[in-house]
Amino acid sequence: MSDRYLRLPSRHLDKQVHLWTHGTYGQPVLVFPSAAGMAHEWQLGGAIEALRPLLDAGRIKLYNVESNVSRSWLADDLAPHTILARHAAYERFIVDELVPWIRQDCRSADIPLVACGVSFGGFYALNFTLKNPEIFRRALCLSGRYDVGAFLQGDRSEAAWFNQPLAYVPQLRGDALRRTAQARATLVVGQGAHEGRCISETARMARALMDRGLSCDLDVWGHDVSHEWVWWRRQLRHHLGRMVAA
Repeated sequence: MSDRYLRLPSRHLDKQVHLWTHGTYGQPVLVFPSAAGMAHEWQLGGAIEALRPLLDAGRIKLYNVESNVSRSWLADDLAPHTILARHAAYERFIVDELVPWIRQDCRSADIPLVACGVSFGGFYALNFTLKNPEIFRRALCLSGRYDVGAFLQGDRSEAAWFNQPLAYVPQLRGDALRRTAQARATLVVGQGAHEGRCISETARMARALMDRGLSCDLDVWGHDVSHEWVWWRRQLRHHLGRMVAA
């Protein structure tokens, strides 16, 4: 069986973190869940079976990790500085603990990763990629939200600014811009039911990246394409298949 369930100890989060891996070898893809935050979300949504041909062919290997989104961005009883502190702890877990574990699992000390997510996970995937382009060379973001200022109640701190891609990308210059240019983003969105703000925010995010000369592919699907798994499964098959074929 190529599907494994693990619980990884994290000193940064002070807990054991749920993780599902799918596939035996291939391009490692770190999957950030939506607002549900569950490591097994893609199984429930049918995405794992939809991607089974790519998994069985050894073209991709998925690492589906839980997030602390319900205890950070979506915890409306928290002050912005607490939200950001909890997100920072999650970032340290990903970069300092999970990525080295994935690379050890892949038997490669420097293999580049793809970051992927749907809905709120799209924000995670893009933000992690832009801030860590030496680790994540590609980001695949479906129906993402990129204007997260509302979750921070107008906080204008440096920590808030550095977690809002629509704020910091237009300001990239010099070495920071050259560093970020190592990565490429693919932003996908439908125009159907429940896509709502994802449509305008995806367009704004793509435009901000392109305006800075950064590599970005914008893929807007039709008015029948809704914010749900029946479409995300098709989009994932299409775009991950193209990424690993390149």
